[in-house]
Amino acid sequence: MPQKLPPTLAANVPCYNADHRILPVVEQLVQYVENVIVIDDGSTDSCTFPLDPLPVRVVHFPENRGKGFALMKGYAAALEDPQITCVASLDADGQHDPAELPALYEAFDFEDADLLIGSRQFTGKVPLRSRVGNTVTISVVSALLGHRLPDTQSGYRLLSRRFLEAMITEVEGGRYETEMELIGRAIAGNYKLARHPIQTIYEAGN
Repeated sequence: MPQKLPPTLAANVPCYNADHRILPVVEQLVQYVENVIVIDDGSTDSCTFPLDPLPVRVVHFPENRGKGFALMKGYAAALEDPQITCVASLDADGQHDPAELPALYEAFDFEDADLLIGSRQFTGKVPLRSRVGNTVTISVVSALLGHRLPDTQSGYRLLSRRFLEAMITEVEGGRYETEMELIGRAIAGNYKLARHPIQTIYEAGN
């Protein structure tokens, strides 16, 4: 039986042409989280139509704006509910397992974190380009920010309300650079960063 998480947690799922992959992600996610927001970033494949029977809020953009923009709009939508103290974000394509959210939330709560990153374990059957790319990115980002993180590219994250309330007014959102910008602002603003291991999922053809 899935562990229902506190109603103070919301989940944010940005998507763009996620095809058939999004439905099983959201179906599983709603078993854990009461407040789920899907941000359709101008998809042209009708991927969010099968979500209609599910208890989720879907925000549609008329055209593609970029993942970062979708994330920030989702965060703002979640904060409209005054009881929300934490917002999780995860990808729509099956790379992130909703079943790992309870452990991530427990770590977030224990660490009293403002930004917790689900850190992928780059071992086993991981494409060489992904392993090399992640290693290079970690080295470059660590040098630039003066703070070493084991996985700067993971989109599986939990963010505190106090951090998001500050970021909503400072970060407009763009494409994939927005996730890195949030890390940089968290470090610069002395917000509490934490990490927790997650599995690395690669689906053929994705």
